[in-house]
Amino acid sequence: MAEPSHQRGNRLARLARLVPTALRNAPVRVRVAAPLAVAATVGVVGVGTVVATPGADGPPTDVSAVASLDLDALLSERAEAGTSRSDDRADAAAADEAWAAWSTESTALAQQQAEAAAQQRALAQQQAEQAAQAAQAETAAAVAAADTSRWAGTDLDLHTTSEADAEVVGLLEEGTEVLVTGRAAGGREEIVWEEQSRWVTAGYLEDEEPSAAATLGGECTTSSAPSGVTANITALHGAVCAAFPEITNYGGTRTDGDHGRGLALDIMVRGARGWEIAEFIRANYTEWDVNYVIYEQKIWSVDRSSEGWRPMENRGSDTANHYDHVHVSVY
Repeated sequence: MAEPSHQRGNRLARLARLVPTALRNAPVRVRVAAPLAVAATVGVVGVGTVVATPGADGPPTDVSAVASLDLDALLSERAEAGTSRSDDRADAAAADEAWAAWSTESTALAQQQAEAAAQQRALAQQQAEQAAQAAQAETAAAVAAADTSRWAGTDLDLHTTSEADAEVVGLLEEGTEVLVTGRAAGGREEIVWEEQSRWVTAGYLEDEEPSAAATLGGECTTSSAPSGVTANITALHGAVCAAFPEITNYGGTRTDGDHGRGLALDIMVRGARGWEIAEFIRANYTEWDVNYVIYEQKIWSVDRSSEGWRPMENRGSDTANHYDHVHVSVY
């Protein structure tokens, strides 16, 4: 069955567009003969042999070279190339669409995570505020309920809280009566001072009002000052001897430390009477230029006087831990 004329015309038109491209890289003899071969295919002319002379030594050329071209294959490759480009465009469009979808999802996820983090921060802040309010309410209730009196056994710093780095806002002087709440934390006790919660170092509030302290003056008639000591130690001995005449045993110089330089005095005493003597010396430390006092494994020093009596490490014996005497060092 003969090919319809309109289909043949269309095919030949496409062929005419393809042949120039196909022949770009062909030999000269083919490029010359190709138009004639196309014309012969259409049936416009019949050509036997066409001779082209591309150069002085070029070989003769005939139309049989064009006849060897697979024109149907050229048309098929053209169609496949068009399909391939169409597929490439479709793949690129799909990739762009996938990237846009991923980018949108990533942005949405990041936004969700940021919102969740903000909510967590807000919740933490709210919880902290609620905890602070609860602590304030608890403190206010403790202050309002305080009804037990205590007396400061020594000068004590007044802290705003029980925390180690709490601000110091005043000084509670020795002998001052205060109300206590019964709460303790961080080595401190809570008191009521000027209708507010304040914290002092634990262990220095007395259950009973202190009795009248021994006073300076009088004459020592029961013992003599140790030899080889400084004037401050001699004066200290005289004052203690006059205030506490029952104490007759004192230790002065020896080869070590402040004792070796005549700057220390040991007052041989035990129990509560020893604390009375220790407090008597602490209360009048400027009279003898006292550096520090030690008794029953506790120390009070001028440079840290606001901390009161501080605990000391265990040195292994009653004497080494100063349970059988009050030690005083002066400048």
